[in-house]
Amino acid sequence: MLRTLSLFAFACLCLGVVSCSHYRLGDALAPTFTTLHIAVVESETPMPQARALISTQLRDAFLKDGRVRLVNTSAQADATLTVTLENYSRTVVVARPDDTGLARRFELTLQARATLTDQRTQVAQFTDRALIARSDALTDSGQQQAEFQALPLLAAQLAEITRQAVLDRW
Repeated sequence: MLRTLSLFAFACLCLGVVSCSHYRLGDALAPTFTTLHIAVVESETPMPQARALISTQLRDAFLKDGRVRLVNTSAQADATLTVTLENYSRTVVVARPDDTGLARRFELTLQARATLTDQRTQVAQFTDRALIARSDALTDSGQQQAEFQALPLLAAQLAEITRQAVLDRW
């Protein structure tokens, strides 16, 4: 019995070692480019302050990832990313119990589209890919203040979604 258990444990160990021998940490596919230019974010929304914040968050997301090097111009880059903010909306999720006409919590939605162009071949790797970020805003301290505080969260989420769309190929 002990010998059978030992053989079984040895077989499991051997299978475990063999199955993990080809495992690689990180992403399976490397990007097809090594340098990236992120164009200044364009906006079709009534939120001019969001352009600079989202541009900064986008650059930070790619810098933290480290798989590509950011450059200042599209002439220096293997690929160029352009992002356009399309829509910003708020939906009432929870109304105040004392006045159902007043919202207590909003769901904020920021929609954008992104295009990634290979500068070497001038071929778009993807065009107008939809990106959507959502966040909640509690209006206890006022609606304007709540939306102002939620904007960095939306920007960070949109930057992460964009980074995944550009670098994480499945």
